[in-house]
Amino acid sequence: MSAVAMPQQVKSPDSSSIGQSHMHVVVIALTAALGGLLFGYDTGVISGALLFLREAFHLSPTMLGVVTGIALAGAAGGASVAGLLADRFGRRPTLIGTAAVFVAGAVVSALAGDLAVLLAGRLLVGIGIGGASMLTPLYLAEIAPARERGALVSFNQLAVTFGILGSYLIGYALASSASWRWMLGLGAVPGVVLAGGMLLLPETPRWLAEHGHVDRARAALIRLRGRGVDIEPEMKALRADLGSKAQTRPESRLGHRAARLPLIVGIGLAVFQQVTGINTVIYFAPTIFQASGLSSASAAILATAGVGVVNVVMTAVAIWLVDRVGRRMLLLTGLAGMGVSLCALATAFMMGSGPLLGWLTAGSLAAYVGFFAVGLGPVFWLLISEIFPLAIRGRGMSAATIANWLSNLVVALTFLDLVDLVGRPAVFFIYAALTFGALLFARALVPETRGLTLEAVEALWVARAKDETPHDPESREAIPTPAA
Repeated sequence: MSAVAMPQQVKSPDSSSIGQSHMHVVVIALTAALGGLLFGYDTGVISGALLFLREAFHLSPTMLGVVTGIALAGAAGGASVAGLLADRFGRRPTLIGTAAVFVAGAVVSALAGDLAVLLAGRLLVGIGIGGASMLTPLYLAEIAPARERGALVSFNQLAVTFGILGSYLIGYALASSASWRWMLGLGAVPGVVLAGGMLLLPETPRWLAEHGHVDRARAALIRLRGRGVDIEPEMKALRADLGSKAQTRPESRLGHRAARLPLIVGIGLAVFQQVTGINTVIYFAPTIFQASGLSSASAAILATAGVGVVNVVMTAVAIWLVDRVGRRMLLLTGLAGMGVSLCALATAFMMGSGPLLGWLTAGSLAAYVGFFAVGLGPVFWLLISEIFPLAIRGRGMSAATIANWLSNLVVALTFLDLVDLVGRPAVFFIYAALTFGALLFARALVPETRGLTLEAVEALWVARAKDETPHDPESREAIPTPAA
């Protein structure tokens, strides 16, 4: 076609307006992803604080697990309640509310004078991060343009890793003074930033349209995409998508096979993400490093911070790859690498302890976290925002998120006692076996959703339910091939 312009035709958005629109969406997505930051900060900071809480409150291994686990129990409850509140009152106000609960929990934890107050604060923190862990990817998925959904939703996981790394660095800075109160109290900062940021963002157009606020949905889309972009095709698609949400469709029922299959995949990945041991590393990494020969708390926390850097870098790599090579490839590669790394970690512990073995342990942990960060970490949260049919998307995401937090709780409560019972090498070999089980599960059941519209993903499950293979090449969007 000629490059000469046709002045009488309707003018399409120029490249500058498209670029501005893209940057506008990215900025909004990064602001909303602060929910992941508070999730990550609290997940990481407790690992350093436990070294000092053990002495301050004379905690047994079982009570250390309880201090960690009560936040996870709160997170499971927060995820279930947040879904109901978000459906009724909107994604935006519910995210602001969960941020406020988190801030209150961080302050109460920092001021705790006895174990009961500390546990109450940790419970509030858990409710906040549980709500944010579900609502942040949901909000991002509902505001993202279809072709950028993979990367934008994965910003949440990148924010989680930044929160974890930040908590490790703060823990290292405060370790010499044993300032565990500041470690816990500074968690209020990302909560305040999230609440303030969400006050500046719009409600999602999908929620507004679903609740009859079509004019406000249009205004929100204009705000999200920029005034130079034609939003009418997206508004038309949104109305059609909402019109298809009739509960009379067979696949809209949780008991229907087309809905049951993604539910199995979502809950299965949720459980495997935790029982393969990732949060034993996040929560107890300094304890693991001390056991391997890094005797001082500062050295153990510094080694843990190095693992946190790997987590951030590899999550950024995953964001770059997820819309290029696909979700399934990243997931399978990451699980295989995690299994091998866990075997190496278990073998290192079988060799004894000492400074050299301490750094060998750090290398194995870094490899394990790196493979998690490029695969199971971000891909799980992305997939659960994509795989559920529209009519059960909220319930499906809620079920998967609750399963994730409950599995997290079980692992946190049992890790230290399991180590006492069978030893560290056996524990990590168990996690390795579960990881290879997750690999087989993913290889058999997890579909590739790269480039598929959400409607095409739903059609895929319907076809699987009928033991058919969908033949709809038009439903897969063209994905640019990365330059060599």
